[in-house]
Amino acid sequence: MTNTRPPHAGWSPAVVLLATGATIYLADQVTKALVQARLDLDQRVPLIGDLVELWHARNSGAAFSLFQGGTVLFLVVTVFALGMIVYFYRAFQGRSLWLYLVLGLVLGGTLGNVTDRLRSGFVTDFISVGFGSTRWPTFNVADSAIVIGILSLVLSLSLIERGDREAPA
Repeated sequence: MTNTRPPHAGWSPAVVLLATGATIYLADQVTKALVQARLDLDQRVPLIGDLVELWHARNSGAAFSLFQGGTVLFLVVTVFALGMIVYFYRAFQGRSLWLYLVLGLVLGGTLGNVTDRLRSGFVTDFISVGFGSTRWPTFNVADSAIVIGILSLVLSLSLIERGDREAPA
C-alpha cells in the first residue's frame, strides 16, 4: 500500500506559523546576542570584502534605521502587525501552508525587534551591505524576515487574487 498523504498532511497552519515564527525569533535573538558579546559598538568586520560586513549598530528607529526614537509609534505598529497576522491567519483557512510560513516570518521578525525595543530601547543591527561609503542601512535577521515575509505575502495575495479572477464561474 502506498502512502498518498501530502508531506505536510499532519502539519496544521498553527504549527507552521508558530514554528516559523519561533525559528526566526530565536535566530534573531541569538545572532544579536553574539554580535553584542563579540563586537564593540560600531566595530566593523568585513565578511566579503567591503560588500558585506558585520557592523555592530544600535537602532532606535524602525527597520533599516528609519524613524529614530519613536518607541510609542513602534509599539502601536507592532500591535497593528500582530492584529494583521491574526486576521490573515483566519482569512487563509484552507489555503496553502506557504501563506502560514510567510506569516511566521513576519511574526518572528516583529517579536524579535519588539523584544529588543522593550528590553533596551533600541534594536541591535549588524548586517551591512554596500560598496565603500555607499551602503544599505544596517539591518538584522528580524528586519530581513519582516521584509521577505511582507513581500512574499503581497506577491502571494496578488497571485491568489489573479487566480480567483481567472477561475471559471
